[in-house]
Amino acid sequence: MSVFDNAMAQLSKARAFLDYDEHYFEALSRPKRIVNVSFPVKMDDGTTKIFDGYRVQYNDDRGPYKGGIRFHPATDLDEVKSLAFWMMVKCAVAGIPLGGSKGGVTVDPKQLSERELERLTRQFVGRVYEVIGPRKDIPAPDVYTTPQIMGWIVDEYTKIVGRQDLGVVTGKPVEIGGSLGRDTATAQGGFYVLEEVLAKLGQDSRGLKFAIQGFGNAGMVMADLLSEAGYSVVAAADSRGTVMSSNGALDLARLKKVKAEGGSVVDVASELGYQTGSSTDILTMDVDVLVPAALENQITEQNANDVKAKVVLELANGPTTPGADDILFKKGVRVIPDVLANAGGVVVSYFELVQNLQGYYWSKEEVFGKLAVIMKKSLSEVETMSVEKNIDWRTGAFVLALDRVIKAMKARGN
Repeated sequence: MSVFDNAMAQLSKARAFLDYDEHYFEALSRPKRIVNVSFPVKMDDGTTKIFDGYRVQYNDDRGPYKGGIRFHPATDLDEVKSLAFWMMVKCAVAGIPLGGSKGGVTVDPKQLSERELERLTRQFVGRVYEVIGPRKDIPAPDVYTTPQIMGWIVDEYTKIVGRQDLGVVTGKPVEIGGSLGRDTATAQGGFYVLEEVLAKLGQDSRGLKFAIQGFGNAGMVMADLLSEAGYSVVAAADSRGTVMSSNGALDLARLKKVKAEGGSVVDVASELGYQTGSSTDILTMDVDVLVPAALENQITEQNANDVKAKVVLELANGPTTPGADDILFKKGVRVIPDVLANAGGVVVSYFELVQNLQGYYWSKEEVFGKLAVIMKKSLSEVETMSVEKNIDWRTGAFVLALDRVIKAMKARGN
């Protein structure tokens, strides 16, 4: 199954618990708009390369489209459609007045110089500026995109439209309207939810072992939050492999240092005495909590039976396939779904947009205080729906979200 097939399987599973006319689900099985572009970029050596880019606007019945932009060599239209659909669901689960979209450029940014990356970003904006904006569609950072890239988007958009609209993107540098706390919001929101779940399960921090797949921004921040709270992160993985400690917690400071230098966690395995494995070996390690924070389709029907964690916190988008979901549910594994677990990023992006439109900015304490309220409320609503319908939390989240989206569609007469 493709990634989008997985997303539609989730839609189909949830619709069984909703009593609405068929045309609403038909409408939600496809995006409202797909923007497919190509554009030239002059490279540092004087040659010109052509790149493909996408912006998928899935649904805006609850508010302006909202979704990140990723720069990744595997990015394609199928992936971007799926991510746009999940953004619609995520915003509705969190109860914030935004729709769902996503964008991407098929490129390996690691192969570009900073000047080439800037030129690529500005060229992409030149192709999509007419469909984005603070009251239309608001991009944000995603895989391999950064606050600096968002800053270039703001600048190029300003030049093209001839006015300052800082709210055209979120996840910007604080110096040009970014929100305090946005850089760590995805992990912070997931941490708030995780703490609530562990408390409900009666789990104490002492002795709990964690494994994190994906050691980028979200994964590293989550590792720090867990460590500060007294949990033990015993395994971490990036695209090149897994490191595992058999003698307590990992040396997070050393792992972060090697990543900052452009290396991999496996580069220091020998130095630190860690065992190594493939980047997917981490998924079946004997730990209490597994945190997938990398890419889609990591936990599948082929490895779900071997997952030993009692709790899976999905910081990545779409890391678990529908077939794997069924297996984990039957095993009694508590999966905290991506559309809830990683919603902290879009919630604080919403806060950033509000601050931009008001021209009034909040402290980090205010941002995280508001974030905690929304994440805990969303968890409670998902749990209530799941208990009421006797379904897993992901399906409960989708039922909750789709009900809110369809009510907005009905209110508009669609």
